[in-house]
Amino acid sequence: MPDFLFAGPHHLGRTLGILTLMLLLVVIAEALLRRYVWHRPTDFRGVAASLGDAVVRRGVDLLGLTLAAPLPALAWTHRLATIRMDSAAAWLGLYLLVEFAYYWHHRLTHRVRWFWATHSVHHSSNQLMLASAIRLGWTGRLGGAVAFFAPLVWLGFAPQAVYGLVAAGLFYQFWIHADWLPRLGPLEWVLNTPTHHRVHHASNPEYLDCNYGSSLIVFDRLFGTFVALRPDIEIRYGLTRPVLSNNPIRIAFNEWIAMGRAFLAARGARSRLKVLFGPP
Repeated sequence: MPDFLFAGPHHLGRTLGILTLMLLLVVIAEALLRRYVWHRPTDFRGVAASLGDAVVRRGVDLLGLTLAAPLPALAWTHRLATIRMDSAAAWLGLYLLVEFAYYWHHRLTHRVRWFWATHSVHHSSNQLMLASAIRLGWTGRLGGAVAFFAPLVWLGFAPQAVYGLVAAGLFYQFWIHADWLPRLGPLEWVLNTPTHHRVHHASNPEYLDCNYGSSLIVFDRLFGTFVALRPDIEIRYGLTRPVLSNNPIRIAFNEWIAMGRAFLAARGARSRLKVLFGPP
């Protein structure tokens, strides 16, 4: 579940705030069920860290500061056309375009260190559970995530429709962080499912950098980034260099600090640019 629940107009932001509060309650309920009913290993300190991350992030979002804020409005002002959203075909077309844009955005967050500095927070939990879905970091606005969807606005799709579908995709991804849900049969071929997302969150070398889809897995299959769950591999969750702290501040800035140190240690402009925009 990537790092931009702030996308969209103000009234959408209020709606997302209410839904986010509901998700926090579900997160707490799942953690209690895991520990006391299902007797599954549950890191309550990690859950608390995720809740703290979500609360502070909501406060940061309310400040309204982002590097890419003007882009959707600018794209709409200079749009190539005005596409009417009054048919199923228009909504289906926009849905597929949003999924396509999300796939490439998510893929780049894993392959460009500047974006990974924020997105790594989402992968820092050493257990996969619903609490992992809300651990997104506080610096998402520095990455300019809204810019990846601005071209759709420039083509003529209304910003409310574009960012509304982006938000819907993010909320879809909430439930696929539950590691106790089973395979979904034939739907596994088309949808991003809990099975596929377990692979995405794994730190095993065989599973790194794959399964980037939002609600669909078809673009991963098309572009060669799909990896199926293997019964012979025991999944390890978290980062390849695990974050053992449950301090939300440490979690939020762990990769930024590491990137900053590498930037200062690099020699020459080219090396420093590679630190910022090369692979993590």
